[in-house]
Amino acid sequence: MPNATITKFFGFVIATLFVVTSCHEDRRMPAFDQANSQYEPPKVVGRIKSKEISESSGLAASPCRTDLLWTHNDSGDGPFIYAIDASGESRGVWRIANADNEDWEDMAAARDASGKCFLYLGEIGNTDKLTRHEHTIYRVAEPEVTDQISTTNKKAPNTTAAEAMKFRYSDGTHDAETLIVHPQTGDIYILTKNRNEASNIYKLTPAFGSAAVVSAQKIGEIRVPVIPFGMLTGGSISPDGRRVILCDYAAAYELVLPDGAAFDEIWKQKPAAIQLGERKQGEAITYSSDGKSIFATSERGDPPVIQVVRKQ
Repeated sequence: MPNATITKFFGFVIATLFVVTSCHEDRRMPAFDQANSQYEPPKVVGRIKSKEISESSGLAASPCRTDLLWTHNDSGDGPFIYAIDASGESRGVWRIANADNEDWEDMAAARDASGKCFLYLGEIGNTDKLTRHEHTIYRVAEPEVTDQISTTNKKAPNTTAAEAMKFRYSDGTHDAETLIVHPQTGDIYILTKNRNEASNIYKLTPAFGSAAVVSAQKIGEIRVPVIPFGMLTGGSISPDGRRVILCDYAAAYELVLPDGAAFDEIWKQKPAAIQLGERKQGEAITYSSDGKSIFATSERGDPPVIQVVRKQ
């Protein structure tokens, strides 16, 4: 092939790659219909003050305290949970007894039938070439937050002993960053993080404290309106069990359960994109304790606490 032809050929390839990449970048942010959205535009209501929260990878609103949010770091931290308020002020840090943090990716919170509140931590990451076949979900009683708090993990008190539930996927190995717990049934859902295909939805019936390894059964798939459409990084179920909020690095996506439908019908609904504003690496999202707004945080930098309020 003559040199001139080779030059033109590689020029064409480079130009094509540029166009394709540009198109994908344009489509990384979904189309927002703010006029018809059920939510107000996002607002930064605070900044996480604790320097020990370097990668807010999971977020959950306390079901027992309306003024508290819980978060944790990604892999590299110990088994610590951090309480903050909506302004980002630290309300304490605890070490979860009987737990390890190899790759925590998300958390959830729920109140049981007796009124006791629990936090759930998902040891569900699997980014090292999908070599992990077994994962763990920890459940621990929500610590009591008082004015006598430790704001450093070096002096963090222990929680009560966490219960562990080990599980395997029924169809192989997966990476996941989304753990959600139904507030009424206690059913647990894991949504995988897929770069080239839809996110898989797995359901687990709680079996904490058992030595058995639970099988996570696939019940469906979900695509969000952005490319890549299965790269989910966090999620939550509203306190009334009627809504699911999911997020990726671009935005949030809400599914609403039709009246009278069983909960698992929610996964068949069309996700509506919701703006979360600018996040350097958004991986954590939750409904507020009253379900009237959404909170989100971000890894890296000076992490914001973002609130999106539902319109009345």
